[in-house]
Amino acid sequence: MQRSDKQFLTSHVGSLPNLVPLDESAANYDATLRDAVGQVVKKQRDIGLDVINEGEYTKGGDWLSFVESRFSGFEARDWPEGEKPLLARGKDREDFAAYYQYATEKGILFYNPGDQIQHARRKIWVCVEPVTYSGGDELAREIEITKQAAGTDNVFLTSTAPASIEPYRRNEYYKSEEEFLFALADALAVEYRTIADSGLILQVDDAWLPALWDRIGMDMGMEAFRKRCALRMEALNHALKGIPEEQVRYHLCWGSWHGPHAYDLDLKHIVDLMLGVKAQAFLIEGANVRHEHEWQVWENVKLPEGKILVPGVIGHATETIEHPELVAQRIGRYADQVGKENVIASADCGFGGRSHPQIAWAKLQALVDGTKIASKKYFG
Repeated sequence: MQRSDKQFLTSHVGSLPNLVPLDESAANYDATLRDAVGQVVKKQRDIGLDVINEGEYTKGGDWLSFVESRFSGFEARDWPEGEKPLLARGKDREDFAAYYQYATEKGILFYNPGDQIQHARRKIWVCVEPVTYSGGDELAREIEITKQAAGTDNVFLTSTAPASIEPYRRNEYYKSEEEFLFALADALAVEYRTIADSGLILQVDDAWLPALWDRIGMDMGMEAFRKRCALRMEALNHALKGIPEEQVRYHLCWGSWHGPHAYDLDLKHIVDLMLGVKAQAFLIEGANVRHEHEWQVWENVKLPEGKILVPGVIGHATETIEHPELVAQRIGRYADQVGKENVIASADCGFGGRSHPQIAWAKLQALVDGTKIASKKYFG
């Protein structure tokens, strides 16, 4: 993984708005998809982004549901009558119930109302047989399309952490929660190793691990919740076994809906656990107003030798385009704490389905422009 040795490098988290309409049921979908991936790769490079991907186009733009067809051992069921999915629970939703009702009716929790419908209708997957990985053909196609358009130099492909798959899955086969969790990890290990062996950088997305704090963690208490998180990071490390750390990026965030996030767990409570993941780079939120202050965490926490911090310096939660000078200031805060060579500038989370395409691409341009200002100051 390249470091910021001559200038601050830039990247993003994965999901990008579609440049052309994509319809998986269309007869010419494969050709259209390949053309779209080529366009989004070119646009990232034209803007000046350094570490890029295929926009998650090959996953249908959904960081979570793409795995539904890649595991065997599950059957899809509707949620039990009267039981809300985890996405629809939590203290944030309780204390701001009027807002969430308004936002749901208006379809503004996500930029694309279809995303809101998709999340609301997501099935629960029940494990009834041994979990195995069955997505080899899909993954091979995803890798082939990405490499055809972008090569492998500074190119990443996303997958999902065991802890962020688990909330939409139930176990009726394994003897314990831990046994089930590690079965998920064993299946995901196949995908992780395949991506790494292809020469691409593996990015593991883990939005649900901290986002469960206001859903189940607050009732458990901090000590018990940290213990729960530690077990799931142990499962992730189990899945990453044998993969060189310099090929792994770990993305930790608090979800991407446009809401208050008043009860997000502070990074300081899990930063030590995060740094225990077998990855070289750590992607964290640093631009939205619930987490921008957390650059101060690094005043008291030492980034381990050889690691890279990839903070968000532009956000998806507002339509206001960040001024490049502000982007440069945000980069500088992290560089002052962990060293300029250990920082890559990025976004808080994915933009696809969460920001209007014009806004998303303008923000990414502001990211590049602000990084140039910071690079001039810190690298000369």
